[in-house]
Amino acid sequence: MPEIPPERSLIEYPSQFPIKVMGKSHPDFAQTLTAIVLEFDPSFDPATVEMRPSRSGNYIGLTFTVTATSREQLDGLYRALHGHAMVSVVL
Repeated sequence: MPEIPPERSLIEYPSQFPIKVMGKSHPDFAQTLTAIVLEFDPSFDPATVEMRPSRSGNYIGLTFTVTATSREQLDGLYRALHGHAMVSVVL
């Protein structure tokens, strides 16, 4: 993927940036993914995680609003979340 120069980025850093993560319901889903988010944004407040279970309760969606400080930080966070076995989708 070609590198986008900072002057062409649509995101101004630092900024609050929501990331949605979905996966099968599991008792440790939110805690496990919050730990990953904290690796990339140590200032993240776990109390701000938004959780939405599916109607049937088989899946759960989480929204993490992180403080984005760079494109590299966001790319790394997306890769870490997407690569986790519990995660089905990252938006």
